[in-house]
Amino acid sequence: MRLHRSMTILAAALATTGLAACGGGDADSGGDGADGTQAEGGSSGTPQVAFIQGVIGDNFYISMECGVRAAAEEMGAEVSVQGPQRWDPALQQPIVTSVAANEPDAILIAPNDVTALQRPLENAAENSEVVLVDTTVEDPSFAVSEIASDNVGGGAAAFDAIKELVPDGGKVLVIDNQPGISTSDDRVQGFEEAVAQDDSFEYVGVEYAQNQPARAASIVTSALQRDPDLVAIFATNIFSAEGAATGIEQAGVSGEVQVVGFDAGPAQVEALQDGTLQAIIAQQPYDIGYQGVEQALAALDGEETEAQIQTGFTIVTADTLESEEGQAALYASEC
Repeated sequence: MRLHRSMTILAAALATTGLAACGGGDADSGGDGADGTQAEGGSSGTPQVAFIQGVIGDNFYISMECGVRAAAEEMGAEVSVQGPQRWDPALQQPIVTSVAANEPDAILIAPNDVTALQRPLENAAENSEVVLVDTTVEDPSFAVSEIASDNVGGGAAAFDAIKELVPDGGKVLVIDNQPGISTSDDRVQGFEEAVAQDDSFEYVGVEYAQNQPARAASIVTSALQRDPDLVAIFATNIFSAEGAATGIEQAGVSGEVQVVGFDAGPAQVEALQDGTLQAIIAQQPYDIGYQGVEQALAALDGEETEAQIQTGFTIVTADTLESEEGQAALYASEC
């Protein structure tokens, strides 16, 4: 069963169930279950599900947590939520170790790195069902399911949006987070493959902002000094898009350089409204979280699971922002 609910409907539904606001615990304090204690597997007879976010405070993962909590409430499971303060495998690994030591029935996780989280998650899978949400690792064979957006398709869609914005072509730049993150690597791949098919555009490469908006802004200003005829930028995640928008504004070229961002958090919506971003590619994090719980509980019940599930995305522009589809695509700030 898949749910496709707008955030407005979601907020109302969750309000009636009395669920706590999202946001989760931090890497130091850990997460807690519905009764405020650290979740452990099996002791209460109620399935215990631990959700380890890629980074806390990110609207994408808040929206995913909303899906996790809604599914758990509906299906009779308890949830704990943890996440590192930064997108950093060195911060996420000890969280995984701590959570795994409690042996919850299931772990949903967005791994921070395809290599660094491989062994810790293999170890965790010895006692818990593991579902990979959003991101993956080099060998995910230990996981009962992988659920993520069609990120290659999302990168291609970003180029389609740029072609609509700049039909005459020109130089285009990608700002990514860092190499080694499966989702954004795929977005870059999809964009590069698409731009290679169109001779009217010149791809000037990809630069990495390390999830730091200030660094993304600096990349943009430097890129414009190097290539003043740059016509468009594709920013692959929330932080890159936020920084790209700032860099465009600081350079005084808002509206001249088109920016397509990935994700639909408040910063991207504001930038879309003021014209700094011209389009955003919205994922479906709520669905990813909801289906993650579905797959985990199916595995616990001995039922067949889906090895891979891909969710779609929505291209949102200023013209479609206020539509029902546009509003449903926006990420939540709390559940």
